[in-house]
Amino acid sequence: MTPHIEAKKGEIAKVCILAGDPLRAKRIAETYLENPKLVNSVRNMLFYTGEYQGMTLTVGSHGMGVPSMGIYSYELYKFYDVDYIIRVGSAGAYNKDLKLFDIFQVEETHGENDFFKESGGANTRDVRPSKDLYELINQVAIDNKVDLKHGKAHCSDIFYNPESFDALKFAKDRNLDVVEMETYALFSNAILLNKKAACLLTISDSFTSDEIATPQQRQNGFDNMCELALKTALKINETL
Repeated sequence: MTPHIEAKKGEIAKVCILAGDPLRAKRIAETYLENPKLVNSVRNMLFYTGEYQGMTLTVGSHGMGVPSMGIYSYELYKFYDVDYIIRVGSAGAYNKDLKLFDIFQVEETHGENDFFKESGGANTRDVRPSKDLYELINQVAIDNKVDLKHGKAHCSDIFYNPESFDALKFAKDRNLDVVEMETYALFSNAILLNKKAACLLTISDSFTSDEIATPQQRQNGFDNMCELALKTALKINETL
């Protein structure tokens, strides 16, 4: 038990799929897991553990932003012996070639703060996912004929930037393809604690067009991303 997770040791699986929204985590668990058990509801950050095609899997929530992801991923890795975390989330597209509902895997992320350095890492704001997990997701996508995009993410600390902020110039100067808010903390903690992490994102809106997904479209579009994460979890389980 930690200040933020009430689950007992052993109630959280070695492999976790995390979503920012607790209700999205709930929907994933109730849709895909057999006999999902609620193992955490502190702060309404829901975690469920159940069976997926014979493997034990935990689906949970991490909240919004680097501080929240930093807390949950650290506690899962450090105190619950989680080895793998796959984040499934949404992103805005900077790259005009990315369309609504494209599935995107983050190959590197750029943070806006010194989380990695202040947590004991190198003095850099650019961090990568775990190479072997990143490559495994790519292979699972190929095997299942999923058109998976790749690129660099902007892990933003500010959702409502001032009008003077030129997002597309910021992205161009740093070769950024999408924007989200959590990968910098997740990848940093995985590196620092010698664990595994990766991130899949569904494009939900764009800085280069007026397209934006409706709540219903987001729900349906995210299913394909979640299923890719679940199939990857099965492959991970073969090695445990």
